[in-house]
Amino acid sequence: MRKTLIGIMTSVAIALVGCVTINVYFPEAAAQKAADQFIGNVLDDSGVARPAQGSDAAEPAKPAPGKQPSASLLDLVIPAAQAADAPDIQVRTPETDAIRARMKSRFGGQLKALFDSGAVGFTANGQVAVRDANALPLDQRSQANAIVGQENSDRDALYREIARANGHPEWEAQIRKTFAEGWVQRSPQGWYYQDASGAWKRK
Repeated sequence: MRKTLIGIMTSVAIALVGCVTINVYFPEAAAQKAADQFIGNVLDDSGVARPAQGSDAAEPAKPAPGKQPSASLLDLVIPAAQAADAPDIQVRTPETDAIRARMKSRFGGQLKALFDSGAVGFTANGQVAVRDANALPLDQRSQANAIVGQENSDRDALYREIARANGHPEWEAQIRKTFAEGWVQRSPQGWYYQDASGAWKRK
């Protein structure tokens, strides 16, 4: 009976490994580092102040004291070396460089002021949105909407281009999520962002 059970578990493990090797591992740590560098370059060069040390906004949840995340069967059958050998994320292409330049110009111009006023905030899907139009004079609202539209067009193109440049267009949603978290983490105190439920919060 025990030999049969071991044999079944071995077969399942082999089958799982076989399935996993079909999908290339998404290098989350490398993506976070690349996103932080890109976002930092845009914000720092635009004169946006860095967040205060110890800010805990949008930080990932941590396990409760004394508890460790439970290991799944996949964790046991996928060698750690597979994660270590995961590819880096490439974010430098002529298109992403052009997008970054436009973002810098936008933040250095009016977008930073819109965030400072609370009229605009970061959305949960890596875009920006007008949060409170009443924070703007009537004659500035249409221009603010236009700026937000241009910014979102560039953001969508950025996430799509990074996924394409790395040969994995299926990574676009994961790259978008990584950048969405990065924009909030690198933003200064007082700026607004959406949490996972879509509710607006002030950092």
